[in-house]
Amino acid sequence: MEPGVIPAWVADMDLPTAPAVQDVLARRAAGDLGYPAWLLDPSAGPLAEAFAERMSTRYGWQPDPTLVRPFNDLNQALQVLLQIWTRPGDGVALHTPAYHPFLTTLQVMDRPLHPIRLEPDGDTWRFEVPDLSGCRVLLLVNPQNPTGRAFTRAELETLAECAERHDLLVIADEIHSDLVYEPHRHIPFATILPERTVTLTSATKAFNLGGIRCSVAHVGHAGVRAALEAQPPFVYGSPSVFGVEATVAAWRHGDAWLAETLALLDRNRRTIAERLPGTFRYRMPEATYLAWLEVGRPGMAEVIEREAKVKLNDGAAFGPGGEHCVRLNFATTEAILDEILTRLSTIR
Repeated sequence: MEPGVIPAWVADMDLPTAPAVQDVLARRAAGDLGYPAWLLDPSAGPLAEAFAERMSTRYGWQPDPTLVRPFNDLNQALQVLLQIWTRPGDGVALHTPAYHPFLTTLQVMDRPLHPIRLEPDGDTWRFEVPDLSGCRVLLLVNPQNPTGRAFTRAELETLAECAERHDLLVIADEIHSDLVYEPHRHIPFATILPERTVTLTSATKAFNLGGIRCSVAHVGHAGVRAALEAQPPFVYGSPSVFGVEATVAAWRHGDAWLAETLALLDRNRRTIAERLPGTFRYRMPEATYLAWLEVGRPGMAEVIEREAKVKLNDGAAFGPGGEHCVRLNFATTEAILDEILTRLSTIR
């Protein structure tokens, strides 16, 4: 990237993380760095308990902590689940445009994409579920990346009916669940279809911990649990003590910081609506810190970087429906967002 270009593409925050997380990491670094007590049984450790507590407190879901399995990140967890539960040629249904590393995973693993197209509908997005015959998995990203939709209960119940009808495993990526704006609500899919659902989540998005490498899978599907338990115990690795400590601290002690951060992000998404030039079409996201901008023609990310000195994601990487779009990360200070919008105003 050339000097002077503002990076507004990669999906982490241009903000410091919560003091509670900084403090626990400093204490751990200055203290015991030996093997953790939970190494041989991660499901009995603090990570599983903290996950269950957070789901109960924040979403009214009472997950069983003994069904939690740790992973380094969601991409790893998804690939493991596809490896143990599907075969090459098995279809995977996924809303598109979609988080591009998931599309890469499906392509490399030869799990054909069955797109559920998100279509513009006024100031939001809607979808209709196509025939999912030939699918083995529904990969549900909720809240959705890149559009920022927080799916309603009615929409989730429609997907649940389809999953039952086609005998699908539901892998629910809910990593952005803590980044939902009023009056919208996050509804864990496992509260609707618990015995078919594997819920994937992490503190990394909401608490800006992308480098920590720690996530969890709540495995409600008994067959998937058995398949995981049949694997060698360390074949997929495990999070480090730093990852677990940071995640537990974020979920148990970081909500005051998160509330302040959400207020900033809410102001930023509204500022974009007020100031974004007419060259772009913007639907204010219901969740996430990602703005999905229609620019009318392909290849505009390169033009914007060259002419406005702002680096955005090219929407073509996000699959069907992304060709004429770019993605903007607005998790930054108000001053930097102001400069980004000023630069974007030069694009015609």
